[in-house]
Amino acid sequence: MGNPKRQLSTVRFESDQDHPQFVSAAARSLAILRCYDYGEQYLGNREIALRTGLPKPTVSRLTFTLCSLGYLNYSRAREKYALGAVLLSLGNTYNRCNPVIAQARPLMQRFAEETESAVMLGAHDGMRMILLAIAGGDGCPDLALEPGTRVPHGLTALGRADLAARRPDLFQRELRELSLHCRPFEWPAIRDGILRARSDVTEHGYCYSLGDWREDIYAVGVPLVGQDPERVLALSCGGPAASMSHQRLREEIGPRLIRLRDQILATCRGQI
Repeated sequence: MGNPKRQLSTVRFESDQDHPQFVSAAARSLAILRCYDYGEQYLGNREIALRTGLPKPTVSRLTFTLCSLGYLNYSRAREKYALGAVLLSLGNTYNRCNPVIAQARPLMQRFAEETESAVMLGAHDGMRMILLAIAGGDGCPDLALEPGTRVPHGLTALGRADLAARRPDLFQRELRELSLHCRPFEWPAIRDGILRARSDVTEHGYCYSLGDWREDIYAVGVPLVGQDPERVLALSCGGPAASMSHQRLREEIGPRLIRLRDQILATCRGQI
């Protein structure tokens, strides 16, 4: 089932729930769809209630409604729910409506092959980043990541680059929410890493994650901000610490990743 506490960050909306235009019923329904982790097929009402923090009777009514609309499929044998095929259509529509993904992929692949690294393009998704595209070079080990996978926001170069590009009020809001979903003894180090990354992006244009997410992986990240400053994506490049030293990231990979970011933005004319 996984760690319910770990899942809550992907489905809670504390910052907006008091807004007069916020529709709680819609948020709760979408929270159920978002609580499925990559690779999970079936969840029961009890598991969904734990992950969303919703009362089980509320979950039962919402899962029934989502099944009626085709967003969930119910298995009588398992007495659990799987995501409905209609969501695949939504995902494909997202890809078709966002040409930056198709345009970025070949550029990312060439970069990954030239640097023997893993290159990721991601977008903010609650307390985590969701991968939109990933490319791997021959010399980089398989990280077992695919488009659709979620990775931590505050520990990865990808997530830190995204946070670094947020306007001050949104940045402070994200910090507050992250602090609520981290273990108290872990938060000071995570916060310091995020603050350092914001400073690094301001000064150098890129930031780091040096074994903070995975002990053996070093990475650098850069934000992508299109013509709409509210629309932020992020790029990262990383690999084994043995080949991706801090010095290499600083002197070679970071500056090259900035050029890749600029090339992607130019290719899609800033429409991300």
